[in-house]
Amino acid sequence: MNATPVSIHGIATAYPPYCFRQDDVMAKAAEVFGHRPELMQRMAKSYGNAGVKQRNSCVPLEWYAAPHGWPERMQLFEENAVKLLTEAGRKVLKSAGVAPEDVAATVTVSSTGIVTPCLDSLLQEPLGLVPTVQRLPVFGLGCAGGVIGLSRAAAMAQALPGRWVLFLCTELCGLTFRPADDSKANIIGTTIFGDGAAAVLLRAEDRETPALACIRAWGEHTWPDTRDIMGWKVEDDGLGVVFSRSIPDLVRTQMRGVTDAFLARQGMNQRDLAGLIVHPGGEKVLEALEACYDLLDGGLADARAVLADHGNMSAVTVLAVLERTLARGASGRHLMTALGPGFSVGMCLLDLT
Repeated sequence: MNATPVSIHGIATAYPPYCFRQDDVMAKAAEVFGHRPELMQRMAKSYGNAGVKQRNSCVPLEWYAAPHGWPERMQLFEENAVKLLTEAGRKVLKSAGVAPEDVAATVTVSSTGIVTPCLDSLLQEPLGLVPTVQRLPVFGLGCAGGVIGLSRAAAMAQALPGRWVLFLCTELCGLTFRPADDSKANIIGTTIFGDGAAAVLLRAEDRETPALACIRAWGEHTWPDTRDIMGWKVEDDGLGVVFSRSIPDLVRTQMRGVTDAFLARQGMNQRDLAGLIVHPGGEKVLEALEACYDLLDGGLADARAVLADHGNMSAVTVLAVLERTLARGASGRHLMTALGPGFSVGMCLLDLT
């Protein structure tokens, strides 16, 4: 167990203004890939089976039909990432009654755009943070970034006991879509990807104080020789998505053993948990998670609801699931997990209060 428990005092999400229904996305994809009608016929059922009803985007639907280069994509990423993180950060500080100048450190996670100076430096002024705030930007964690990033923020909080740490996370997955790429992976991305941001406020405290949740422990596991399962390829016109069909099978056959070992290191087992907070990569991944944890079909209701309403927002998604779980009044010990490039899983043990 980690020495000093870390309390979560606030969590907030923010979403861009454009909202697409799944039928509208499928119609636009059929237009973009009209030169491959046989391909779209085969892929059409994927839109209905993805578990997504709608999702948010920082650009209108028409944007996706035209080619775009790196400069435009990165400018849009910077503008929208700063806007969304400012909104989420202000909301979480206000909800916890914490002044911006009292934040001692930030951890900022994103894998869908590149900005230098990094996002955390661009957020100091709009959030009202002091110039001496300690900053940790993290890139490349992909979908696992919500959990691993929260773990890094908890570790930083333990290094600064009694001081506020602000964890910020944004992913603008839609900006990675490349209309010239008619690969199956790129098309699968159109069935699930959405945009969003989240902020979490935490602090390491020597004694128990009223809070939304307490982070008791964290860990991660990377499976050897799995680099080709998930990630990005750097292409001339943007980032090309890498998805392997083996992800659900890997989850079904290997996830339980890894999380059981993590729980055992904390002197616990699966029966000690009140629930699971998981990143819903897609419907097939949720089904695999339910199978490996011996849950009833539809047992991961909060994860399914976030997937349906917002799609797969990469690292942000599991934080939205946490927010929803807390909002419905869940309590007790929960295991929070997210899978991402590596191929890796991040794990956090939370007590919801």
